[in-house]
Amino acid sequence: MRLAFERLLTALPTLLVLITLSFFLMRAAPGGPFDRERQLAPQIEAAMKAEYKLDEPLWQQYLHYLSGVVRGDLGPSFQYEGYSVAELIGAGLRVSLLLGGVALLFAVAIGVVSGVCAAYWRGSWIDRLLGLFSALGIAAPNFVVAPLLILLFSVGLGWLPAGGWQAGRWTDLLLPAAALALPQLAYVARLTRGAMAEVLSSPYILAARARGLPVRQVLFRHALRPSLMPVLSYLGPAAAALLTGSVVVEQVFAIPGLGRYFVQAALNRDYTLVLGVVLVYGSMIIGFNFVVDLLYGVLDPRLRRR
Repeated sequence: MRLAFERLLTALPTLLVLITLSFFLMRAAPGGPFDRERQLAPQIEAAMKAEYKLDEPLWQQYLHYLSGVVRGDLGPSFQYEGYSVAELIGAGLRVSLLLGGVALLFAVAIGVVSGVCAAYWRGSWIDRLLGLFSALGIAAPNFVVAPLLILLFSVGLGWLPAGGWQAGRWTDLLLPAAALALPQLAYVARLTRGAMAEVLSSPYILAARARGLPVRQVLFRHALRPSLMPVLSYLGPAAAALLTGSVVVEQVFAIPGLGRYFVQAALNRDYTLVLGVVLVYGSMIIGFNFVVDLLYGVLDPRLRRR
């Protein structure tokens, strides 16, 4: 598809602009990676800057960093001694992808089913209740939803852990995934409801119902596929929102994911780690949008000829 090919061609310039802006904005922020509560001796600070090439002119630091990125070297972390940025990102990315994947599964599965039910029972109390839920889900930010879920399910009911992360313990995923998924679930439900309501009023659906086809077959075989087009368009922005939203959620639930590394790196002025996380986030968002463009051709064959 031409649209997907054009998106692929713009990926590298977009990443270059993203890296450039992040690089110079980080350097413009007050403070530095070696600022401490106790000031270092001038000789030690000068030696550390020379070790990480921070004593060079800014344009030379920028070119050094770009050459490292081209070689796949994101550099060492300034704050986590003995660790490279690639090692830290690899450790945090596995957790963030698992959390984001579960949240996206929640949002799409529950949102699509809710939207279908609201469209089928248009104007009923089910439709109004789901509409109210969607409005609340869109309006409530993650940093409000996450503490409320902890108060209800951890402090109040004691069903789920309030935070922490232990590999293989699925209960650690439920509350953060729910907090992360709620706004996207509300958007998916609204998009599905609007598209499904329009499709159910189309002539071929009315003809299918007039022939006496079962409701389940009409909804999920004939009406659902065209109704998913707006949802599919939203998957790219939804994936981006899940990535950026995980920064807050991982902090609240003390999850050692990529978002938590990003916050700590920004606070500590760990330039290379911040830039590495930004590069990974940008690459993933571009990749998600590219996959969505390809899936468009699967659901709508007319787009394959473009």
